[in-house]
Amino acid sequence: QVQLVESGGGLVQAGDSLRLSCAASGCTFSSYAMGWFRQAPGKEREFVAGLSRSGGSTSYADSVKGRFTISRDNAKNTVYLQMNSLKPEDTAVYYCAARYSSYPILRPDYDYWGQGTQVTVSS
Repeated sequence: QVQLVESGGGLVQAGDSLRLSCAASGCTFSSYAMGWFRQAPGKEREFVAGLSRSGGSTSYADSVKGRFTISRDNAKNTVYLQMNSLKPEDTAVYYCAARYSSYPILRPDYDYWGQGTQVTVSS
């Protein structure tokens, strides 16, 4: 049974930083491309960042490019999302997702999802 468990969310002020973590278990982690998505109240789930299974290729939504960094540690079965210069519009529940493929995709067609972690950015 594959499980993804996110952590690291919280309440911060605009301009602050947070690092989200997503720990995977029950799978060969290095076989999966990983993605971070977010969903704000009343909005659809949207792609934030993605990372190839090797860690060598990344992709970002335009809204977070230059502020967020996705990375992974295959030895620890963990993917991270470093979020800097946070803005109130970054407020959402953040989900990590795993897809059995070499590269991430932008649509939410992933095999496994975490339960989400809340990020709230106050102005």
